[in-house]
Amino acid sequence: MSQTFESFKAFYPYYLGEHRNRACRRLHFVGTSLVIGLLLAALLGALAPIWLLALPVAGYGFAWVGHFFFEHNKPATFQHPWYSLLGDFVMYRDILVGRIPF
Repeated sequence: MSQTFESFKAFYPYYLGEHRNRACRRLHFVGTSLVIGLLLAALLGALAPIWLLALPVAGYGFAWVGHFFFEHNKPATFQHPWYSLLGDFVMYRDILVGRIPF
């Protein structure tokens, strides 16, 4: 049964608990970096807009490999898609600033 969360603030500790494995976090980081890079490149005209279709593949592909092969759990995206998407970017920032080990 799925947990319910009243806010993202309540969800984020749960999200981090689902990302304890360092390899999983690293795969999330790589996928999110690719998403940001592809988005910027498409918006700046360096890539054709059709490349925007690769965003979900880049982001979710790396993350799901991390969950299925390293974390051994189901991605939070399946139950909490919007909080999970936000959680990925917040975790990305937290890794960049050193709050979470890379």
